[in-house]
Amino acid sequence: MEQTLPESDETIVARVTAGESAAYALLMQRYEQKLLRYVVFLIHDEVAAADVVQDTFIKAYQNLRSYNPAYKFSSWLYCIAHNETMNAIKRNRHQTGTDIDTLPELGYDPQIADQLDRGMLQANVRNCVSQLEPKYREIIQLIYFEEMKYDEASEVLHVPTSTVGVWLKRAKEKLRVICEQKGARHV
Repeated sequence: MEQTLPESDETIVARVTAGESAAYALLMQRYEQKLLRYVVFLIHDEVAAADVVQDTFIKAYQNLRSYNPAYKFSSWLYCIAHNETMNAIKRNRHQTGTDIDTLPELGYDPQIADQLDRGMLQANVRNCVSQLEPKYREIIQLIYFEEMKYDEASEVLHVPTSTVGVWLKRAKEKLRVICEQKGARHV
């Protein structure tokens, strides 16, 4: 019995741009939960995150012809999600007059956070991660939870690969300090 491999993202994109718009649902199914986990981790609001993910898929669909198949589709999609998340944060800060670090956590669902734990970080460390400033939370999310390589994270964040390494190093240092202050185990 021959097992068929799943279609690559690039193949599905080619189908969509060739006029088979219904194939876009395959990409949405493939990435919806991953993007939701990523965005919730950044803004701590599941309802707002769902809106950002929806906006991401709409923007990606509208710009699908500009996607360059020489790059990974997932990096391109996460880049759009990153931009949409930053726009949502700016809108929220503008509307509420609050700082990015004090975004409301009313819609935060602890079950989502539990799903993020893949054995890499204990619950107390996740609490420490949430205290990091947004760019450091995001780099931890991309590298450890989304399992991106430095070059992929670099594309998403629009920064050089070396900056990803620097931010990750700083994030881990800050995380270690926060966890030690809380009495958590070392990272």
